[in-house]
Amino acid sequence: MATVTLGGNPVKTSGELPNVGSKAPDFKLVNKDLGVVSLSDFAGKRLVLNVFPSIDTATCASSVRNFNAKASELQNTTVLCISRDLPFAQKRFCGAEGLENVVNLSDFKDGSFGKDYGLEISDSALAGLHSRAVVVVDENGTILHTEQVSEIANEPNYENALAVL
Repeated sequence: MATVTLGGNPVKTSGELPNVGSKAPDFKLVNKDLGVVSLSDFAGKRLVLNVFPSIDTATCASSVRNFNAKASELQNTTVLCISRDLPFAQKRFCGAEGLENVVNLSDFKDGSFGKDYGLEISDSALAGLHSRAVVVVDENGTILHTEQVSEIANEPNYENALAVL
């Protein structure tokens, strides 16, 4: 169980991020068209998993915008923006912002992604949502980098995440 903060107050998560060097846990997430997407759908691609509580907060929106800008410069890399938001909210946000270089995926059905990656917030007003984290996966499904952002209101370290690619 990891402890992060929200406004300086301790918040617990359901576990720890998978270890660097391990295989990324499989997932089943919902895309903007309500189709189910799994890790195997991205086989042969490098992935940046940008995980956050809700697209409707300033910091989460900023992370999606920043990764969208950086994603266009990455070879053989897909940025997945993952939250428990409904796919409709994710689609609305990216459409209004003109963001086309990231893939938004929702864990709204059962939260299994958050549990499997140790990111489900287990207490506080945000209980049930995901904590802010970045996981970078190579084209073989091996985890190259993880960052559990210590303060949920802070943005991830984009440079460290992208440097491993």
